[in-house]
Amino acid sequence: MRPNLVPKPRTGPAPIRDAATIIVLRHADTNPMVLMGQRGAKAAFMPGKFVFPGGAVDADDARVPLTALSSIDEERLKSESRVSPISLAAAAIRELWEETGQMLGTVGSWPHPPENWRRFADTGHWPNGRALQFFFRAVTPEGRPRRFDARFFLASADDLVTDPDDFFGAEDELAHLQWVPLAAARQFDLPFITQVVLAELIVHLKQGGPPATVPFFRNDDEAHLVSRLEGKSPL
Repeated sequence: MRPNLVPKPRTGPAPIRDAATIIVLRHADTNPMVLMGQRGAKAAFMPGKFVFPGGAVDADDARVPLTALSSIDEERLKSESRVSPISLAAAAIRELWEETGQMLGTVGSWPHPPENWRRFADTGHWPNGRALQFFFRAVTPEGRPRRFDARFFLASADDLVTDPDDFFGAEDELAHLQWVPLAAARQFDLPFITQVVLAELIVHLKQGGPPATVPFFRNDDEAHLVSRLEGKSPL
């Protein structure tokens, strides 16, 4: 008789996956707000937290007809990266579409899209890389069940080709989708790194123009910054 084989629990640190996140900004000059939703209470990563749309890069994201990124963003995305700028930008646009039903697209047809892009392609659009600005990068700290090397992109709601208040096409990964005013963001249950990104965004809006550099929070920055802030929110 063969003994029962019980899978051994995984040991060692969680692998780091490349990921993309998108910050869609609305009414930047009057009442700035960003698109966010709440992760499920049973989610393995950041349960119950309000987050920006985003997720891991898929292999097929490199195969989409993405309209060009700016040359400066393309160079910045190549730095210390194992994946192409196209993959990262496409992943951000795909995650926005899947999780919110909102689309950054430009008119174009593609006859044989990858399976996870078919619903997007059926609308008659290509993903619009020109609408993106590489804004922030952060690696999930050690000790978390899942870890990501996330590139945050900034986009304007003016570039959406969908109704910004219509979330009917969203999948069910995020609940309570809404436009969160920056002035009220601290009232939401946010991951610490999201608070840091929003604080950077507030400074960016005051200064105007493209950022001189893209902040990169490596996997030990969160603990150091929490200590420096004495546990207070950076917002």
